[in-house]
Parts: sequence; C-alpha cells; structure tokens
Amino acid sequence: MKPGFLPIYKRDMRRFFRFKHQLLSSFLQPVLWLAFFGMAMAGNFDRIMGSNGSIHGVMEVSYLTFMCAGIIGATILFTNIFGGFFLLFDKNWGILREIMASPLPRRNIIIGIGCAAITKSWIQSVTILVFGMVLGVTFFVGMSPLRIIISVIGFLLFVAAFATAFLCISLTIALRIDSPEGFQGISSLLTMPLFFLSNSLYPLEGLPPLMGTIALLNPLTHLITGIRYCTIGEHFSSIGMEVMYNSTEVLFSFLYLAIFALVMFTITLKTVEMVEIT
Repeated sequence: MKPGFLPIYKRDMRRFFRFKHQLLSSFLQPVLWLAFFGMAMAGNFDRIMGSNGSIHGVMEVSYLTFMCAGIIGATILFTNIFGGFFLLFDKNWGILREIMASPLPRRNIIIGIGCAAITKSWIQSVTILVFGMVLGVTFFVGMSPLRIIISVIGFLLFVAAFATAFLCISLTIALRIDSPEGFQGISSLLTMPLFFLSNSLYPLEGLPPLMGTIALLNPLTHLITGIRYCTIGEHFSSIGMEVMYNSTEVLFSFLYLAIFALVMFTITLKTVEMVEIT
C-alpha cells in the first residue's frame, strides 16, 4: 500500500520542476550570490588581513569557504519560508478545498508538502555545495572517505530538520492569511532578522554580546553550525577569527532544530485540522 501523503508529494515535486523560471531562479540566485558577492568579499578580506589572518597551528579556510555554508543555510531559509505560497494559491483558487473534502487525512497534506520541501532543499544545498567547490571552496579537506560519507549524512539531516521547521511556519501563515501581499510581507519580515542575526556571513565571536545572545537562539545559526562542522571540521580559522566546535555542541544544535521542527509541525497540523476552507 502506498503512503497516503505520496500523491501530495508527487504533485509538489512536479510543480517544482514544471515552473522552469522559478526552478532556474531558485538555483541561480544563491549561485550568483556566492560567485559575485562571495568571491569579491573573499578577495577584499584576503587583501585587508594579509598574513595577519593566519593563526598558528590552526587550519585556515578562505572567507569564500566560510561564507558558502552560510549561503546554503540562507537558501534553505528563503526557499522554505516562502514555500507556503503555493498552498495559499491552492486555497484561494479552491483546490485546497477539494483536497480537504477528499478522504485523505489532513495530516498527509502537511507530510507530503514537508517531504517535498526536504527533497527540494537537499537538491538546492548539494547543488550550491558542488558549485562552491568548483569556485574554490575547500570542503571536506583532510577527511577520509568514511568521514565524508558520515559528514554528508549529517549535513542532510541538519537541512531536513531546518527545512521542515520553516516550511511548517510558512504553511501556518498561508492557512491563516488570504492575501498574497500579506503572506509576502510577513515572510519578508521574518527572513531579514533571521539572516543577519546569525553566523551566515561572520563568526558569532565578532558580534556584540546582546546580538550574539540573540543569534544563539536563531535556528539558522544552529543549521549553519551543523553545516560548517560537517563540511569544514571542528577547528579552523577564517578572517582572523578562530572557530571551534565540539560534538556536544553540534548534537545540541541538531536537537534544537529537531525539537523546533516537531513543535512547528504540531502547530501546523492543529491549524490544518481546525481551519475551514470555503
């Protein structure tokens, strides 16, 4: 017997690949951001820091490598926080009413869309990772083949937990709001603070104390911590700052994201079960 959410999953994935312009922009935007902004900033940091950017005895990575993990995290954030727009479209055009009137349990709607969001996030993140390495990003340096496999699995698990959480946030907004403009406004309002109050573009060690504390509560910070740990390692330096992670800290970041995803999934499930689509 096929899982009940499979038709929803297939429909969402077909829609993802069918809209060519949206598909192209979803891959092209982070790639261009990394290619132009990342390489330009990396060149400037290298010129400003010079030999002062090196810390004796610590593996040094370029700013492009440091930033690539942040671009992956930001892409997953932007993709999933706007992921509920299609549900809003279905609701306003009466398609969602027909789906909810079917014998299909409403939870399968969330599970199907959520699984599609994870799949799309994996495709995007791996694409950026590979393209970054073509540009000169140094991921998985000095790791054995077994360590690389384990790191990639960990990388994908972090992405899955984060994508689930923010897709659920987006779906909840879409179920409660009828206006596309309102949906776009709320989603945009959430993305900027999350992006800049994180370790996407700079180490947390360089932030003022208050901003650093807020950044530690930011789920995006924990996603990027996991990505950097899996792709770069537990101890490195970049732009003159030393970055250290340990297994306990990374495990806490994953549990933080997993619990956050579970909470948001529960809220979204209750919302979809209570909402009335007319």
